[in-house]
Amino acid sequence: MASLALQEAAKINAPPPPGAPYSVPLTGSEVAGRSAVYRHWRAKDGLVQTLDPAVVTIHEMFEQTAKRVPNKKCLGHRPYDPVTKTFGGYIWQTYGQIQKRRADFGVGLVTLQEQVGVTGTQHGVGLWCQNRPEWQVVDLGCVSQSLYSVSIYDTLGPDTTEYIINHASLATVCTSLNHIPTLLKLAPRCPSLKLIISLDPLTNGQELPGTSKKDLLSAMAAQHGVQIHYIEDVEALGEASPRPYHAPRPQDTVTINYTSGTTGNPKGVNLSHANAVAAVSAAMTLARQSSNDVMCSYLPLAHIFERVTEQSMLWGGGAIGYFHGNILELVEDIKLLRPTLFSSVPRLFNRFGGAIKAQTIEQSGVKGALSRHIVQTNLANLRNPEPGKATNRHMLYDRIWAHKVSAALGLDRARTMVSGSAPLDPSLHQFLRVVFSNNFGQGYGLTETYAIATAQVEGDFGSGTTGACACTTELCLMDVPDMEYFATDRPHPRGELLIRGPTVFKEYYKNEVETKKAFTEDGWFRTGDIVAIDELGRFKIIDRVKNVLKLAQGEYISPERIENVYLGNLPWLGQAYVHGDSTQANLVAIFGIQADLFAVFLSKVLGKQVSATDTKALEAAAQEEKVRKAVLKELARTGKKAKFNSYENVRAARLMAEPFSIENELLTPTLKLKRPQTAKKYRHLIDEMYAEIEKSTPRARL
Repeated sequence: MASLALQEAAKINAPPPPGAPYSVPLTGSEVAGRSAVYRHWRAKDGLVQTLDPAVVTIHEMFEQTAKRVPNKKCLGHRPYDPVTKTFGGYIWQTYGQIQKRRADFGVGLVTLQEQVGVTGTQHGVGLWCQNRPEWQVVDLGCVSQSLYSVSIYDTLGPDTTEYIINHASLATVCTSLNHIPTLLKLAPRCPSLKLIISLDPLTNGQELPGTSKKDLLSAMAAQHGVQIHYIEDVEALGEASPRPYHAPRPQDTVTINYTSGTTGNPKGVNLSHANAVAAVSAAMTLARQSSNDVMCSYLPLAHIFERVTEQSMLWGGGAIGYFHGNILELVEDIKLLRPTLFSSVPRLFNRFGGAIKAQTIEQSGVKGALSRHIVQTNLANLRNPEPGKATNRHMLYDRIWAHKVSAALGLDRARTMVSGSAPLDPSLHQFLRVVFSNNFGQGYGLTETYAIATAQVEGDFGSGTTGACACTTELCLMDVPDMEYFATDRPHPRGELLIRGPTVFKEYYKNEVETKKAFTEDGWFRTGDIVAIDELGRFKIIDRVKNVLKLAQGEYISPERIENVYLGNLPWLGQAYVHGDSTQANLVAIFGIQADLFAVFLSKVLGKQVSATDTKALEAAAQEEKVRKAVLKELARTGKKAKFNSYENVRAARLMAEPFSIENELLTPTLKLKRPQTAKKYRHLIDEMYAEIEKSTPRARL
């Protein structure tokens, strides 16, 4: 029998009557400078905090499921065979097995921490690894003893890792073997660090005494007062010295999730169990779910989007299969899992779309003609203006075409697909809807709202919006006069999106100043995103209050900071415009050259002199492939020196004598760059650069 949570989720999941709005304004809720307050059409009388009154913490959530379906598959992975150098098929651990592992780990961890002088509850435990079953064992083990996890991004550099460990005062970091040497290098500068828990074996039992990885690493760690243990040894310690759960309260911290940051150090978003349960409740209403569901986990669990997705599966009793680590071979994992629920970000859907188009509508002959006819027919059905008549399903074409195409990616069983983290290109969204002929929506949320605020519901075939209010949030818009956005705009209200509800975070950890700036005086969280609301109560992101880019993988970036770094380190550059489309995973740039110094740079690259006064010759030389590669090499060197994250590096560039000026109306009289106008003027070059990057990037294999 389905749990109460699944039953309640199914009720909320039902779409409104044809033509009725998905979000509704509350009568009399308008105030000066703001729109009406909007809520989900089924939550207009009160926001959902949990789908089951008996579940108010993540600890209770998992315990309920483990008791209900102890023998169901829970977490799976593909073991690596060092002899054949291949990954095998999925092996699975049941809910009952994970329940015991997490309980034992929680007790063992507390025991070890007490031995090194760390006592009490509500302190953080670092988690630094790629997605794997042990991530959930650690996270669930922490909450079983009222501790909380602190994610460390697997792709971040040592400086950020050091900052997080010190800022969160972490005594323990649980990590994969490859990160242990880095942690030991950081140990002298991380005085709180006492324990490193390896998620990988440290010995095979056949080494000579003193020569195992554990012996060697432990000897190095001891110099800094740090101990190293293997996760299974920690579990064994917990099993040998059992103690009861120390259950958390709803207001207790479940995680501190550090944002990647746009300038300066990242901010620690302090999220509670109440936030998590509300967010998981909302996520479960977006897809028809059961204990027979399967999902593929590959988006980083350090991102709150993946965390809430997996937690919704753990409450529903579904199975989570982890990818084997190589994103270019992800389709191989998906084909083995054949997931019923699949969530991703635009970057991957872009790859899927390109691969599918290349093998269907871009083909010649009968195959291409048939594919184009089917796609155009189904797209027309999607655009049916009669309320309730739009559909992405076709009785014949789904069977003879869509099913085969989706099966090539292992997604033929996927009933629901969700895109989040950044906007999905509308035309691609509609194309993939007819390819997969399932419930394929997108949503919007932030770390500060536990990943969810709005989402498209089943039956909403619109594109370019992030859907309606989640059942756990209420939203309104606030005027932004200096950008000429007003809640009174017609036909659609526009303004900065404000969010309130049980998913909204408690505070930025140890940062009262930023916490205060993040909220209005009456308690609304300020997102910084400019939004328009259509007549069906759907929200569309149209701008940012601050000049911050968001790439397809969900990373926020300050382009001006990057521009200043380049201009400050490469004197042959005189102007800079760094650009990032929200549907792309990389940055591109247009630079103005400093003629005299650029001429010197060219002479070194080309081995010939180019006159600094010959503007046409300089620009012509700048377009040569050899010069462009040399420029990108210098940009990469500068980025490395400035400790850019990988996604902050410009991947393609164009150089001109003076691309921005007051005369061409791209500079203000005070010489400030007009960014929207610049993007519009050089759109053709931006598209050209992204095509260049796409051409050099391997496509997903079918």
